[in-house]
Amino acid sequence: MSKAALAPSHPLRIFFISGLLTLAALAWVGFGRGLDALFLVSVLILIELIFSFDNAIINARILATMSRFWQQMFMTVGIVIAVFVVRFLFPILLVMLTAGLSAPAVLDLAINQPDEYARTLTHAHPYIAAFGGMFLLMLSLSFFFDPGRKVLWINVIERPLQRIGKWWIYTSISALTLAAVAISPYNHYPQQAIVAGSLGIVVYLALHSITELFGRKQSDRRVTAKSGFAGFMAFLYLQVLDSSFSFDGVIGAFAITQDVFLIVTGLGIGALWVRSLTLMMVRRNTLKVYRYLEHGAHYTIALLALFLLSGLFISIPEAAAGAAGLLVVGASIISSLQALKTEDPNF
Repeated sequence: MSKAALAPSHPLRIFFISGLLTLAALAWVGFGRGLDALFLVSVLILIELIFSFDNAIINARILATMSRFWQQMFMTVGIVIAVFVVRFLFPILLVMLTAGLSAPAVLDLAINQPDEYARTLTHAHPYIAAFGGMFLLMLSLSFFFDPGRKVLWINVIERPLQRIGKWWIYTSISALTLAAVAISPYNHYPQQAIVAGSLGIVVYLALHSITELFGRKQSDRRVTAKSGFAGFMAFLYLQVLDSSFSFDGVIGAFAITQDVFLIVTGLGIGALWVRSLTLMMVRRNTLKVYRYLEHGAHYTIALLALFLLSGLFISIPEAAAGAAGLLVVGASIISSLQALKTEDPNF
């Protein structure tokens, strides 16, 4: 093996473990459950990859500020949380809370009556949509209202927002959006929307504020990468962010298969690849090369937040949200390449 392949930024080194675990999981599913199960898992992996690309971009922005230790924690402990907790334990907890069942009863339901488990889990969708929608809306607005951001993509939208860049303004906009959603006559879940949506706003403000506070303290000590408690808070922030992206996808996966084992396997492998992609973006400075990629991701997150909140009124296919996101991110990549060619005609 060449020395280049052993470099931290080389794709072979970054994706080797992901590829190895993927082959092992697919072989296990194929030999143990058959070709139909293998096909379903492959579809779930692909869906997770496509719909979580913007998540990888946002993760890369935050991960780049963290120390190497916390980056490794993101790729190890974070993977366990993403797969086992977010995609397996949390849906079980939601069914326990919404249906009033014990953990053993929910496990029995998931294994022996997956159709009933899926229907019960769907009852928790208003909470998931409201929490995820408001958390992601806060995330996207905080980016566009950031007065310290130097690179703008769509000036006509971003510059006016930047000029009034105050945290309480975008928080007020989010709160008014939540109020409008809750009081709408088309919303049949006003109480769930208020409770879960308010929690989404509060959780974002708490995590963001604490992370920024300890990050500034480390900057005062001239520490460039977040470590210690600041690193832990950034790590926790990434886990909540991943959850906000993923909860709705777990419910949507039941439209493909009601086999909980296949859902956890497919989405879990997809999450592993998304995290490896995040690490590659950090190691190869992708966000610096493609200067508008981060902007495209935040526009996509704003769209996803609106799709989630709209899901309280109408049923919107996940494919629509995914396609819209890919178009926006694709446009940001094209704009980035055009900017690079303008600066360097030989690029």
